Amino acid sequence: MKTTKLIAYSGLSVAVVTVVTMVVQIPIPQTKGYINLGDAVILVFAMLFGAKIGMIGGGLGSALADILTGYAHWAPFTLIIKGIEGLIVGFFASKDMSAGKRVPILILAVLEMVFGYFLVETRLYGMGAALVEIPGNLTASRERSYHLTFTVLCR
Repeated sequence: MKTTKLIAYSGLSVAVVTVVTMVVQIPIPQTKGYINLGDAVILVFAMLFGAKIGMIGGGLGSALADILTGYAHWAPFTLIIKGIEGLIVGFFASKDMSAGKRVPILILAVLEMVFGYFLVETRLYGMGAALVEIPGNLTASRERSYHLTFTVLCR
């Protein structure tokens, strides 16, 4: 990808991930964090434009949303966790793959995100608080996010 396109798509992915992450936030008081719909956008950008854009948009966009909405204490962790999520999907999945072949890759990315936050939450708040957030990370908002991802990319 040429430098101009890389910069343009990176900026666009950061902006869209940030806005979508900020629009719907479900607070989790035990961990002082929140569940959001930004993952769907990370996955779409990663599958459409590859690992670099997925990593940049996922990491920077999500971390920027944390900073702008009062969750700055999560931004360094989010930068890494969501960046890796976008990297995994962008590296292993593509828009040319069938939906069935993308499913294991998306599952791997979800597990990386859930495990990453679980490790940080356990360290910061203890095992009990970290366990509280696992169901939210695995269900509810995440299911809608991944359904949206499949809807967009399977058409």
